[in-house]
Amino acid sequence: MLSRTADNLYWIARYMERADTSARLLEVGSRISLLPSAHGYRSEWDSLLQASGMAEGFAKKYGDPVQRNLESWLFFDRDNPSSVASCITAARENGRIVRTALTAQVWDALNSAFQELRTLERRERSSLELSELTDWVMRQAALLRGAIDATLLRNDGYSFLNIGYYLERADNTARLMDVKYYVLLPRVEFVGSGLDNYQWTTLLRAMGAQRAFHWAYGGEVTAAKIADFLILNPQCPRSLTTCVAGIANHLARLAKAYGRQTLAQDQARAMLADLEAESVERIFDEGLHEYLSRFIGNAAALGGAIHEVYLSGELR
Repeated sequence: MLSRTADNLYWIARYMERADTSARLLEVGSRISLLPSAHGYRSEWDSLLQASGMAEGFAKKYGDPVQRNLESWLFFDRDNPSSVASCITAARENGRIVRTALTAQVWDALNSAFQELRTLERRERSSLELSELTDWVMRQAALLRGAIDATLLRNDGYSFLNIGYYLERADNTARLMDVKYYVLLPRVEFVGSGLDNYQWTTLLRAMGAQRAFHWAYGGEVTAAKIADFLILNPQCPRSLTTCVAGIANHLARLAKAYGRQTLAQDQARAMLADLEAESVERIFDEGLHEYLSRFIGNAAALGGAIHEVYLSGELR
């Protein structure tokens, strides 16, 4: 496969997963903002920007992080490369470039999302409920993922799509957890409180993982259980372990297809081994924010290795 084709496929998945996460960030913020007692280190809306890495760009354009501005920035604003509108547009453009590498169902899912987005952009903002927007994005992302899984040949293109999905989802799961733990609730006396438990439950709901969590653990919602579920539990489809295992699996498929191991495979295996040897107790001893920040850095380094080895135009 040509590296530029692989790059387009990889970024289709990353952009659609990023759009899904921007919608989930909006849902987290809107739910937590309903609590009059939610006072974190920063406001609940500013915390989303800080953890997602969008604070500087937002501040330059809008200033104060109020909900109306955040909705514009995270959903409609084309000046924000991580907004829902920017991501869906970029995913569709990447799909148009490699149209012959996609099935009709995958292209239809991409193109329909883009056309429906344009319809939403033409509507009066006052007529759009935030829940309507976030549900729509999550549905479009799920439709695309289903079309990919149901119709694409299991070749190297399928692997590049999945590597993009898993890498973006791992990074986003870590960032969504960081919103909750580090920025919204930094004071020790809040841990275990009603506010603490409400915010953890809100995070699970925004990730679409609340029911799965209760199936896996039952009983009281605690920080330790949720950290175990979202970081270490291979049964959780969004956990860091699940995502890194997925990356390692598809990189191994590429290594077999191309007949060579690379730095990307080595880094993915090392990340997976670290996660499989980890425990919640050690994570909390290090500090959840510090652990998540380190993971995000390692995921970025893995993304750089994948780009250098497979997507930059020369197999290394």
